Amino acid sequence: MNVKEYLQKELPLINLVLEEELKGLHPSVRQVAEYTLSAGGKRLRPLLTILMGRALGYTDKNLYPLACALEFLHSATLMHDDILDNAHLRRGKKSAHLVFGLTQTVLAGDGLLALANMIVARYNLPPLTHCVAEAILKTASGEIEEIHWLRNPNLTEDTYLQIIEGKTAFLIQAACLCGAIIANSDEYMQDKARVYGLNLGIAFQLVDDALDYTSVSAISGKPLGGDLREGKLTLPLILYLKKLDEDKRKNLLSKIAENNLSEEEIEEVITSIQEMGLAEKVRQEAQVFLQKSEKALVNFPDTLEKEILKKILGLVLSRDK
Repeated sequence: MNVKEYLQKELPLINLVLEEELKGLHPSVRQVAEYTLSAGGKRLRPLLTILMGRALGYTDKNLYPLACALEFLHSATLMHDDILDNAHLRRGKKSAHLVFGLTQTVLAGDGLLALANMIVARYNLPPLTHCVAEAILKTASGEIEEIHWLRNPNLTEDTYLQIIEGKTAFLIQAACLCGAIIANSDEYMQDKARVYGLNLGIAFQLVDDALDYTSVSAISGKPLGGDLREGKLTLPLILYLKKLDEDKRKNLLSKIAENNLSEEEIEEVITSIQEMGLAEKVRQEAQVFLQKSEKALVNFPDTLEKEILKKILGLVLSRDK
């Protein structure tokens, strides 16, 4: 069985539980949440919770609400991200804040965060509650750090990696760790679940940043070069800047810092990054982290779920949206 077949088998129940859990929200919160969730998405985080739980021996259907809590957390961060980035599109649809307004969308995102925490609290497992709370805190910290470094020419590659750990990787790590915790795994296996999730999350964001310079908008649902327009120095741009002579680099960094790049200059940077193969170089960097994820699975029991967890690594590397 491949990843797509496994997901298609799980998706009806995941979506049913998402729908059932949303019914408890106030209508004004629910309509924003339903709009965001109806755009689809990969459902990666709930799938990871299910896979990790089953890979470590947990077979109860009680796993699904926990898995869906991770999707609610993710959706809340997307709603807030789109406001911070002034994004117009999310998964090919108008961003929620453009449909419902800023205030309602911010509060609906807060509502989803609260709902996710309520679901996790039902399990009455302090390590689960701690895991999710820590993920929310680190995700918020990563977003704040990213804003702090917007248009900042002093951003280093190490700081960039710290930012993507926070804004993306810790929530994916939490999805994996929640599965390991509910399966009552020992500390060793929980640590391996953490390692798998964190490195998968870093690789996922690296590929996402590469796609920002290469993906077709009709496929990705997002405009090309969005990060550059927002003043985000992601790895493709960092690598590009290293290849410029000092004068050109200073000139480009100055224009980014002052938000003074013309559309023609933006297109020139995008084209150069594509022609230099820098997006592909970022994918190669992602592969290094995915290898760490694969290594973390070595001592897992031989199950279908372990094989699907391995196959997800290849899909993350090759994805086009």
